[in-house]
Parts: sequence; structure tokens; C-alpha cells
Amino acid sequence: MLLSGIRRSGGLEKLFKDPNAPVAMKKTRKAKRRAQRKERALQGEDSELLYEMEEGVPSSTSSGSSRDPSILDRQRMQSLHGKKAGRKYRPCKWICIGLVIIVLFLILLFAAWAASSPPKVSAITFFSNGSSLFAPTTILISLDGFRADFLDRGLTPTLNKFVHDGISPRYMYPSFPSLTFPNHYTMVTGLHPESHGIVGNTFWDPYLMEEFWYTKPAQSMQPKWWGGEPLWETAERQGVRAAIHMWPGSEAHIGKFEPAYVDKYNGSEALSKKVQRILGLLDLPGPRDQGAKDDKPRPQLIAAYVPNVDSDGHKFGPNSTEIRKTIQSVDMMLENLFFGLEERNLTGLVNVVVVSDHGMATTDTERMIQLEDLVDTNEIEHIDGWPLFGLRPKDSTQVERMYNEIVAKTEHNPNIEVYLRETNMPKRYHFSKNNRIAPIWLIPKSGWAIAKKDEFDIAKAKEVGEVFRPRGLHGYDNMHPLMRAIFIARGPAFPHSPGSRVEPFQNIELYNIVCDSLGIQPLPNNGTLRLPLRPIGLHNETGAPGIERPNDPPHVDENLSSHKLPGSGNHENIEGHKIPSGIPVLPPTAQTTSIETHNDQQSDQSQTVHVFDSVKDFFDWLTDKVNSAKEWASDALHQGQNTSPTRE
Repeated sequence: MLLSGIRRSGGLEKLFKDPNAPVAMKKTRKAKRRAQRKERALQGEDSELLYEMEEGVPSSTSSGSSRDPSILDRQRMQSLHGKKAGRKYRPCKWICIGLVIIVLFLILLFAAWAASSPPKVSAITFFSNGSSLFAPTTILISLDGFRADFLDRGLTPTLNKFVHDGISPRYMYPSFPSLTFPNHYTMVTGLHPESHGIVGNTFWDPYLMEEFWYTKPAQSMQPKWWGGEPLWETAERQGVRAAIHMWPGSEAHIGKFEPAYVDKYNGSEALSKKVQRILGLLDLPGPRDQGAKDDKPRPQLIAAYVPNVDSDGHKFGPNSTEIRKTIQSVDMMLENLFFGLEERNLTGLVNVVVVSDHGMATTDTERMIQLEDLVDTNEIEHIDGWPLFGLRPKDSTQVERMYNEIVAKTEHNPNIEVYLRETNMPKRYHFSKNNRIAPIWLIPKSGWAIAKKDEFDIAKAKEVGEVFRPRGLHGYDNMHPLMRAIFIARGPAFPHSPGSRVEPFQNIELYNIVCDSLGIQPLPNNGTLRLPLRPIGLHNETGAPGIERPNDPPHVDENLSSHKLPGSGNHENIEGHKIPSGIPVLPPTAQTTSIETHNDQQSDQSQTVHVFDSVKDFFDWLTDKVNSAKEWASDALHQGQNTSPTRE
């Protein structure tokens, strides 16, 4: 009888029972009860006891046992039906819970896949030149040291026509310091030098206890130096192939995605070879052409570096006869490139962006400052940079004392500014939030230079008439007119009226612009401009401002600037030149150095206690810290390697 009870609630009965079992059972049992009542009448009390036990009714001899068996049966059936209904819905509940868990797991799995997968361009527009299909393609050319007003010397018919065919500002601002390596890496990352870590052509890293020296590739071209993600890695990560021709930093193997092509630096390469190289890359079969090869793809991004103007500007000066010839030869190189594009019917299909990294100022022995006249060099452990000097005292507790002494000695000299990195460095320089930046900085006016006596004895040079070299220098205040660079663009990504003019902007914007021209997603950076650019007019319209010709630095016996640069770093005056209010002053993002020690460095810096003049300054500081966390996380995913060329 116990087995009978177990059997009624057993699993096999539930699996194979008739769906209408309660109805059938009721009819069967009614017939059974009628037969049993007849049998009880014959068999007496024993049969009644058997019936009660079989039906599950408690045995009793009390008056309760005389209740109508049909009522008891109905109650028992209702109870049994309720239990079965509960058992029926219990599996459904667990199935639903299981499905929810599976769906949530799939959502998390998809999110992880999406986060680790390269972004996909939803739709690619192909352009046909009649013989091949071209995906969005951009040629980026940097003319190192090409000052903005070089366009106004009657030496550049090709570039001047390019201005009138495309879109450009009157000039582009470099980043501070206005040196080759920091600015070329800024242009391809969109980050201020303090954020990407290349804070000069030469600098000391107090965490690595090593020196970065741009003319020593084996020493400086290591992944530990380069932070952020360069343009070519952004492109390759998203399936856009890149060819990089001698661009500073391109040999450094930065990040996980190598460019399809990297040409090593060769300062003596003929300009005609550069044209052949660029056109040869465009002549490769595209992905939809016959003969296309994975190991020799046609690149969509071509970035080329041209050092000639900078090299001769240093050697002969920006106003020399020699530099005129160099400017003309570079312009002719571009003419040959544009002719090659026209021959291939690519003039309207390929984007061309021509930029420079900074300008150039003339030097003079009369505009020199002897370092030993300002500081006891025996107290200095490291000197960073040039022509501006960063000083690292041997005893870090003597920074303020040394700073105060230098300030006192330069109090009546309007041709040099002295700053502490952590207190009064001009905010617009974005040159304080990296420990690779020395604690004390001596920043001369444009055209002035500081020299150590063992390298150039100023007094002796004046006696014998020795000429200071290099004859041209840069690295100064990035807003000074002599440091202005160029930006000119043309192509399908720039569908503007020919000769369109935009407001001047800083070169941190270039990264976003080139990414947009290729249809790829840029990483977060300091830039804010996005395509399409917004013209404010035409270069040739009536009343449009022309190219400004900045004056050379004055001789010492002339009326020098009557004021010193404001220590607060305001935009009021830079050697007598008003800075346009339209230039945004952006809070720097966190430095994105490529190694763990520098993430620690960044963390240490973030603990620095700043004294803010207002609540707004506090929120600016807070924003910087949030950005620091973002950049640290981003850098952890995109770590780089490196190598690099030798040029200034």
C-alpha cells in the first residue's frame, strides 16, 4: 500500500498519463465506488477498512467515518489536482529562469566581443578612376619647418594653387614646444606632448632613469617612450591599410598593429624618389582588382615626411638664398605629385593634406644668453631641450631657490622667461602634467638662444666675429607668428568651395580630420574639430585677410619688446602680437605612456596638491583627473613599441 502511494505520484505516471486523466479517473472511480459499496454490504467492516486505506482516508471508528464517501473523494481529488497543477508549473518557472540566464550570458559575451573587435565601417564608398575602384584614400604630407608666410614669397605656385583649389586656414598653430618630434607625434595622435610623452627632441625620464635623444634611434626608438595611439595604428586596427614614409616615430613599432609599409628615415633621399614612392603605392592593385595581394595591399593612408626645408632652414637660416631654392624644390615635388594624380584620374578621388610642424626664426650672435650667467651648472644634473632649457637640479629640494635666483638675474631682461613646471607654467602650453618635463624652464624669445659656455662662448665669439649656428631655430612659443605652420586640404572629404578659408587651429586637430577623411573612428584625444570643416569665407574674397609676414627678431640695439611675456600664460600678448580669442584652451588629457612605470608616474602626479583660485579651476582639475583615468585604461589596451629618425 505504501508502494501504491508512491506509484501514484511517480515520474512515469506523470510522463505517460492521459491529459484528461482527472475526468477519466472520476468516472472510473465512481463506478468503482458503486461496486465497492455493494461489496461492503456483503463483506462488512473489514472491507470498509480496506477501502479507506486504499482511498487514502484515515481509518476511524468514530462518527466521522460515516461521512459520505463521495464528499471525501471530491475533496481528495481537488487537493490532488492542486498539487499536480503546482508540479506542472514548477518546471516552467525553472525553464524561464534558465532562459533569462542564457540571454544575459549571450549579451555579456556579445559586449565582450564588440569591445575587443575592431570597429567596422558600416558603409564604404568606392571611387572609380575608370580602371580601378578606390576606397577612401588620404595622402598626408608634412613639410618640416615650412613657415606659413613662405607661401607669400612668390616661390610656391603649386602650393598657392592648392590653397585656391582646396580649404585651409591662413596658418596652423604648432604645439608647445614647437619642435619636430613632439609636433609630428601630436599630429598623428591628437594629443598634447605632455599627454603622449614625447615632450621634446631630448629629455630625461626620471622613472626610467634614461635620456631620450632624437638623433640616437637605438636609444630613443623604444616602445617605452611613446604613448597614445598613432594614426597608422588607428587605421590598421580598423582594417585600413597604411603606408608610412619616414614619419618621426613610425619605425618605433608602436602598438599591436603594424603599418603595411614603413620606410626608414633617409635624410638624403631625393624628392623625386618620394613622389615615385607615393604614386607607386597608389598603382598597386586594390582589394577588388585582379592581382590583389594580401602581402602587398594598396594603402588607403599614405603619410610622408619631407625634411628638406627644416634642414636647410637650420643650416642657412629662413631668409637665406639657399632656403629659397629649397622651398622651390619642395613646391616642384608637389607639382610632380599632383601631375601624377591627374594622370591617374585621381585628382578628385584622393584626399591630399599638406601640413608643416612649425616655423623657423633667424638666430644671431647678438641674441644669445650664456647659461652660466644665470645658474651654477655644477648644481644641475640634467639639461633638457634646446633652444629652450629645462633644468633638473641635483638636489630636488633646491628647485625653488634656484628658480628665484634665476628670476632675480633675468628681472630686467625681457628676452627670456623663467617658469616652474608645477606652479606658473602658462596653461596654454599644456606643458606641466608629465614628469618628463623638467621642474625649471628657461624659455627665450623667438630668435634668441641659450648656450653653455663649453659649446659656445658668447663673449669670445663677439670678439672674433664668430657666427652662431644653427642659423635658424624653432621650439619657441607656439603662438608666435614665426612659429606658424600650414594646413591645406583637397579631396572628396573636403567638399567645400575652392579657396575656402577656415579659422586658424592647432595641430592637435589633424588626427581627427584625417581619421574622418578615411571613415575610421579616432580614439579620444585633445582635438575637437571634425569633418566637415566650417569655412568662414574665401581667401580671395574682398576684405579677406592675406598672409601675414612676421618680422624677424630685432637686433639688440633696437627697441626690443617693452614687456615680458605674462607669467600667467594669458592670450593677451606674445611679443606684441595679439592671439585670436578663437583658439580653444583645452584641458590636457592624461599622459598615455606605454609602460607601467609611467602609469605610476601619472598616478604620482595626480596626487599633487594644486591650489585653485576659484571653483571653476577645481572642476577643471577634477575633469583632468577623470580624463587621466580614461586615458590610463585606453593605454592599457593599446601599448606600443618603437624606433625613429634623426632630424630636428
